[in-house]
Amino acid sequence: METQNKKSRRVTIQEVARESGVDRSTVSRVFNQPHLLREKTVFNVKSVARQLGYSPNSAARALRTGRNENIALIVPDLTNPFMPPIALAVQKEAAKLGYCVFIGNADEDPSHEEDLLLRFSDQVSGAVLASPRSDQSTIERLAEIIPIVLINRDILGIPRVLIDSGRGMTDAVEHLATLGHKHIVYVSGPAQSWSNEQRQMSVEEAATALKIELTVVSAKTASFSSGVNVVDELLAVGASACIAFDDVLAQGICKELEGRHVTVPGDFSVIGCDNIFSFPQLTTVTSPSTSAGQKSVEMLNSSISSDLSPNTRLVLDTNLILRNTSGPPKIKY
Repeated sequence: METQNKKSRRVTIQEVARESGVDRSTVSRVFNQPHLLREKTVFNVKSVARQLGYSPNSAARALRTGRNENIALIVPDLTNPFMPPIALAVQKEAAKLGYCVFIGNADEDPSHEEDLLLRFSDQVSGAVLASPRSDQSTIERLAEIIPIVLINRDILGIPRVLIDSGRGMTDAVEHLATLGHKHIVYVSGPAQSWSNEQRQMSVEEAATALKIELTVVSAKTASFSSGVNVVDELLAVGASACIAFDDVLAQGICKELEGRHVTVPGDFSVIGCDNIFSFPQLTTVTSPSTSAGQKSVEMLNSSISSDLSPNTRLVLDTNLILRNTSGPPKIKY
């Protein structure tokens, strides 16, 4: 019976500190704020903890400190290739700061975003909302419940990291103009997307400045199949090139054009956005998604500690990368 009691007894933080040759506060930092300590110290304490069978009591710590060791990441569509680099960066940065990450996929449904965040709210200290589709009033209300940092949504009073596609999209229009295109199409993405709004606005302004005819065609969702389905309308307007909301749409467009024996870029030029790995290798606008994920967690950690102004706004720039899907127009104007 005594042996069973010893096996079931929970190892204390004091025992780990004594065996490691450090004080109790150092052990606490190893599991809560490892970035503040030397790697050697962290390795030593965790090795001793493993040998003794010690594991931090997260529930007790949350009650004592009022701080969960978890954060949430809510994304509109985890299958979109733009999102995994953000999720990986969030997870890596969170681990450095002592957090675990709960990931929720809203499936492009604003009501799912709110539901996921409310479900997570009792289990996390804060949340990163990437490209949220919810309306501004809903996001503001959610930000009153737990600390929130936004990626690609510009709302006053809520910390945010913005990928400014404006410069890159302007470069894309200027590139097509230099090649000789006179009529282009912007293939728009989700109507609730802040990024789509910014990208379309930049394309419209650049086209007006360069006196290029612009037609906007809505794909509604940012998916490969939406790119395929939009080609009929795309070809019907008589343009010689298009700029798609993102690379996934652009890939679908290229695939369908190929199936109709419309060569890219010989017969029609296609430019995407987000710089994801793709075939064909798209001319595209960069998107520093990894930096956005990392910075959002840094900001969230500061916000949780009340060390961040709620109006903190970080903007990351973009640029155009020339590859294999843009060339001079076949149409003679």
